[in-house]
Amino acid sequence: MAYKHDYDKILTRLTKILSRLNDGEALSVKELAQEFNTSDRTIQRDFNERLITFPIYQENKRWKMQDGFRVEKTKSLEDEIVLDIIEKITQSIGGHFSIKAKNLLSKIKNEDFNPIYTKLNIEDISDKFKEIQLLEKAIKNRLQIECYYNDEKHTTYKTIVKPLKIANYEGFWYLIAFQNETLKKYYLKNISNPTLTDIIFKSDAKIENLLDNSLSIWFQKDKKPFEVKLYADKIATKYFKRRPLPSQSIETLSNDGTMEFTIKITHEMEIIPIIKYWIPHLRVIEPEWIRDMIDKDLKRYLNQT
Repeated sequence: MAYKHDYDKILTRLTKILSRLNDGEALSVKELAQEFNTSDRTIQRDFNERLITFPIYQENKRWKMQDGFRVEKTKSLEDEIVLDIIEKITQSIGGHFSIKAKNLLSKIKNEDFNPIYTKLNIEDISDKFKEIQLLEKAIKNRLQIECYYNDEKHTTYKTIVKPLKIANYEGFWYLIAFQNETLKKYYLKNISNPTLTDIIFKSDAKIENLLDNSLSIWFQKDKKPFEVKLYADKIATKYFKRRPLPSQSIETLSNDGTMEFTIKITHEMEIIPIIKYWIPHLRVIEPEWIRDMIDKDLKRYLNQT
């Protein structure tokens, strides 16, 4: 019982210290030792060992929380559920990224037990932390970068781009950027040695909306969106009602559980892989040329088998 009592005293002390740091106070080791009726050495150990994972630092013999950081213990059940889901998503990414995310979430969550399970196939980019940190800085400050890129032909070249967003499509990570005035999508793992320049660029207000309405990395900036009308049988209807595609609009919903719906895309490859995945439960009504493309692909596939 003595051990538990000591543990409770330590936990109470650390919680109070962290709370005060979080409120912006600058804390003295000597003053804390007097307040908690313990030694300077014990308080110093609190900072150097027990609180080492938090963003704190010592300045003029006083400990402070780094600017811009807040550590909060949520009491909201809704917030707890959201944190559980975030934790499981980051676990799906794996690698060092997952470990870092778990450490951060542990500072917010009160419990280790997580009743939520997810299975997402998201590629691990933990080996790109330094590059991502630089890219984030460039995006926030609207600074052009220089970098090397290894393209599909395995040719490495140097380029200057205006980074706009880091995006994930179908589990893969990309840098969305302008090269001159052309919108490009760079596979993140093929970017190397990025460096900041001092050249500031103007942001594009339309990019956010473009990304929100995109179905895949195939989206195009300079093409006018066009409409695709689809028929879904009752198996596919159940899925697309639960998880609508961006810009999806239901035209008819029949009593037999089938439906017709439309979506807007900027490139046919945004929707063709989805249709092929759902064959025979999904088919194109119009435009006819997309239906013909899928038919030709299927015939070519069947002739090979």
